[in-house]
Amino acid sequence: MIRRPALEAAVARAMGRSRAVVLVGPRQAGKTTLARRFVQPDAPGYFDLENPLDLARLDEPYATLSRLDGLVVIDEVQRRPGLFPVLRTLIDRSNRPGQYLLLGSAAPALLRQAGESLLGRIEIIEVQGFDLSETCPADCPWSDVTADALWLRGGFPPAFLAMSDADSLAWRRQAVASHAELDLPQLGIGIAAPAMLRFWRMLAHVHGNVWSAADPARSLGVSEPTVRRYLDVLTQTLMVRQLPPWHANLAKRQVRAPKVYFRDSGLLHALLDVPTLPALLAHPRSGASWEGFALEQVLRIARPDEAYFWATHQGAELDLLMLRSGRRIGVEFKRSDAPVVTKSMRIAIEDLRLDALYVVYPGAQRYPMGEGVEAVPVWGMLPGV
Repeated sequence: MIRRPALEAAVARAMGRSRAVVLVGPRQAGKTTLARRFVQPDAPGYFDLENPLDLARLDEPYATLSRLDGLVVIDEVQRRPGLFPVLRTLIDRSNRPGQYLLLGSAAPALLRQAGESLLGRIEIIEVQGFDLSETCPADCPWSDVTADALWLRGGFPPAFLAMSDADSLAWRRQAVASHAELDLPQLGIGIAAPAMLRFWRMLAHVHGNVWSAADPARSLGVSEPTVRRYLDVLTQTLMVRQLPPWHANLAKRQVRAPKVYFRDSGLLHALLDVPTLPALLAHPRSGASWEGFALEQVLRIARPDEAYFWATHQGAELDLLMLRSGRRIGVEFKRSDAPVVTKSMRIAIEDLRLDALYVVYPGAQRYPMGEGVEAVPVWGMLPGV
């Protein structure tokens, strides 16, 4: 089993300062395994609401929960939305931190109910699949099979830990279908599964591009607002990231639509029907796939306060602009063994007044490329930022 010490520490810190902590993330991302580091599943305070017996134990939630001491864990809490007002009453009996650990699929309704009922009482932590810091030691070069497997298979534990690439692909294909056919309806999202699956496959071919609703709407025979709703649903359920554009006060026309990325490269490859690493390396979307994979790793490990991309209609662009502690950090992603400083990078440094620019690439060495520009291996993820 792969341990997740940084994530475990983040949850422990949150429980040390907040009365309740909510773990949100896609199904099978590892939320339950993480919670079991704090409470065993046979403990009186552990409730799995996919288990009919545990669900029945909460027929009278106030009477049941009010008798318990210590940390209470409620898994799949979105299945009982009526719990939140009860939890508010119970939590308010004491200012003691670490009373409740709530686990739920990433659903707009769950976050809204938790935010409204437990305002000021909770801390929300997002749980995704594995990242490079969890699967690859600090000295692991990009050629290492573990890093390649994470790019190909993605970070969902059943996909990453599968016995073979074929087994992993089979799981990921089923996960895509289940999300559209089962998860979204259970989360109260009324979009027909065939329409969502067609849109999702279409989205795979524009991964890493600036978003435009016109072509998908025309292909699907629906309105642009409908297509935007599909995209928002996949964003809210943590399947897709919409990276917003940065609008600087410059005398240049700037791109104002977001870029769209799959948050898990394995699901992207399942929708592109890419079964193996050689097939991925030869695929026409290989570069875009690698950019999205590396971008997700940077965001998860660097944890910036804000993140954007920047592009002008004159051709200058920056893949990622991170704002952190008052600093402006630029990141370019280059799937190249020997990236070079480009004119676009120099324009970004000057126009955006960057404090540093990192070029993330699939190499093994970290080295300076020029004044204010440094090459960083994808596994080395900006330790000094």
